[in-house]
Amino acid sequence: MTDIMSREIHLVSRPNGMPTAANFAIAQTKLEPLQDQQVLVRNLYMSVDPYMRGRMSDRKSYVPPFELGQPLDGGAVGVVIESRAKEFKQGDIVISSFGWREYFIAAPKTLHLVSREIQPLSNYLGALGMTGMTAWAGLNLVEVKAGDVIFISGAAGAVGSVAGQLAKLRGCRVIGAAGSAEKVKFLQEECGFDIALNYKAAPILEQLNEAVPDGIDVYFDNVGGETLEAALSTLSIHGRIIACGGISGYNEESPQAGPSNLFNMITKRLTMKGLIVSDFLDLQYKFEQEVGRYFRDGKLKNKETVVVGIEQAVSAFIGLFAGKNIGKMVVKLD
Repeated sequence: MTDIMSREIHLVSRPNGMPTAANFAIAQTKLEPLQDQQVLVRNLYMSVDPYMRGRMSDRKSYVPPFELGQPLDGGAVGVVIESRAKEFKQGDIVISSFGWREYFIAAPKTLHLVSREIQPLSNYLGALGMTGMTAWAGLNLVEVKAGDVIFISGAAGAVGSVAGQLAKLRGCRVIGAAGSAEKVKFLQEECGFDIALNYKAAPILEQLNEAVPDGIDVYFDNVGGETLEAALSTLSIHGRIIACGGISGYNEESPQAGPSNLFNMITKRLTMKGLIVSDFLDLQYKFEQEVGRYFRDGKLKNKETVVVGIEQAVSAFIGLFAGKNIGKMVVKLD
């Protein structure tokens, strides 16, 4: 292996509120010589995701915070350049958690082999990756079934757009909320949602009451805040909530006030379950078989917003909180 210089993104300060470019820096590192039982990978695509904002704060959570002065990590798909481990060979395509860098060296157990036949390979970060698995696991978490009326917030994002499509394949009536006319059109025309609402056009509770006067059975929450409160008002007796995310509050420095109508949990006998996709990794093969089949059969679409170059990764990440993505936000590395 010749000397390889790899660019990587470091967190250099912890954000106060919305992250800015000043919280990050591009660094160059020289890779060490490859040792036995190690694999050298060049990343082709990397993922940026809203949950990463929580790891930029120095507080206890379900995953450790990012360390200052160290490269960030996250989902990535890459090609094996050199291998000194029997599990992988040159040219293999692998997914890993070593995003935010151009090259890396890793142990075989940290890599997952995938097929070159799926193109573009960035699909493994979206519908066929952790965001797709999050959608799939969420529906299973509360046993979403045919005939259910399901409302999805953040519906034009990576998780929401897949959750809606999978719910349609289960025979559900699907309602989604998004933040622009373009996204509403995407949900209806490309994802097959029955109803799509622009939450910026009018209060979301008013729109829900008009669209589904008989109520909803399931709420897939990616947003929290006002939209969660609206769902608590709209859910039917014995309704279920999939608590997947709360992007409306990720950049708040102090906790948001809770829903004013939380007592509906009691009067409607609701069920609310939290979702962390890492709890379902033992089911990854089952997910890949089921959802991979839908994808190959053309029943599931993976929408992407792609930016090019590791130097664009930070702006792509920040753009998530301004709603600049439709579907999965992906960085294609040069």
